[in-house]
Amino acid sequence: MKWEKLLQSGRGDLKKGVIANSNPYRSEFERDYDRVIFSAPFRNLQDKTQVFPLPELDFVHTRLTHSLEVSSVGRSLGKSAGEYLLKKYPDLEQKGVSSYDIGAIVAAAALTHDIGNPPFGHAGEDAISDFFKYHPAGRLWESHLQVGEWADMVAFEGNAQGFRMLLEKTNGLQLSYATLAAFTKYPRPSFVKEKLPKRRSHKKFGFFCDQKQDYRNLATLLGIPEIAENCWLRHPLAFLVEAADDICYSIIDLEDGCTLGLVSLKDVIQLLAGIIGDRFDAEKLDALETSSQKLAILRAMAIGQLIGEAVEAFCEHEEKMLLGEFDQALTDVIPSAEILERITSMSVKKIYRSQPVLEKEAAGFQVLEGLLEVFSLALYHKYFEQDQFSGKDKSILRLLPENFLPKHELPMPYLLLRKLTDFVSGMTDKYALSLYRKVKGIALPGT
Repeated sequence: MKWEKLLQSGRGDLKKGVIANSNPYRSEFERDYDRVIFSAPFRNLQDKTQVFPLPELDFVHTRLTHSLEVSSVGRSLGKSAGEYLLKKYPDLEQKGVSSYDIGAIVAAAALTHDIGNPPFGHAGEDAISDFFKYHPAGRLWESHLQVGEWADMVAFEGNAQGFRMLLEKTNGLQLSYATLAAFTKYPRPSFVKEKLPKRRSHKKFGFFCDQKQDYRNLATLLGIPEIAENCWLRHPLAFLVEAADDICYSIIDLEDGCTLGLVSLKDVIQLLAGIIGDRFDAEKLDALETSSQKLAILRAMAIGQLIGEAVEAFCEHEEKMLLGEFDQALTDVIPSAEILERITSMSVKKIYRSQPVLEKEAAGFQVLEGLLEVFSLALYHKYFEQDQFSGKDKSILRLLPENFLPKHELPMPYLLLRKLTDFVSGMTDKYALSLYRKVKGIALPGT
């Protein structure tokens, strides 16, 4: 791979490779960031769970605040890595690329990294997948889908849903090619003939089968090689997007867990002091009056240290990334990797399996399964079992978005289900719960 091609600022039709017009006031990559900030899917993240159920108190992170923090860290990572790249490849600067451009690419891609996640956190992904795997109303559709299409339905993936949303014209995003590729941490579809489990970038999948050609066109435009059938290398900046997310959720989830009393302040200090190293000053920390002040300074220092370590790792492995010989998480090869692993273990035990989180996950399974059941059955009756199509089904389908149903032709079953999962996964936590209560007759409109 060549940086000159990987960083091109085109956007538009992936088939034609339309190059965007230059703007004297904003780079194409700054425009990406602004488009995301003003988009409806991004705004919806303010009412989607990060880890903890959305509380009345405002100190617990939502998907929105998490995404903003990941983007901030991503900008720092990208700008620092960009300064290294411009020194190593002076032709980039001659072609108009700046370190701010590279920071903007990573910041915009990081800002969108959770944009495809459904309500109720990662439990929402499992709930959608399990509905098609196990629920009788979900399994009705299997015989109507091809193998790759069914693989998409039984393994809902927020990253792939995000790629779909970024391409959806009605969202008005149309991000630049470089940002779209940096967003795609897992450049493969759900169903592949040859799996590459040793590659971090193929641990999950990054697009559904109906977007496979879109990614192929994107990879061709940017010169990203296909290493197996329908499997590509990562864009190198995707490693920085992933590192920004890893850094933030490791440190911030720990901070939230401490604030909620699930993890002791003593344990947090011990863990983060290990990352901060020689700069940690116990006396200065003790002089601070409140736990929140102590957590804030520890968080800032730890994140600053991890950014520096991740940039060094990126610079060290950059040539191997271009060759496809490096395919690990940057946070797995930095000096603080062992401490991050200890933080993850503690978070799983004391935070992710805490009572509030487990209750939220249980509710998410119930709500999303219930919504998918009523809507998918109504759709199935309308198109495949007309003799079962009832007045109840007609009322349910009227709750779908305008223009959801085709006016004349029989829709392809896969595309019908894709639109249904678009609808459900795009809901906020509160809207999903409210709609569930109404369609199940638990609450009436206006109550």
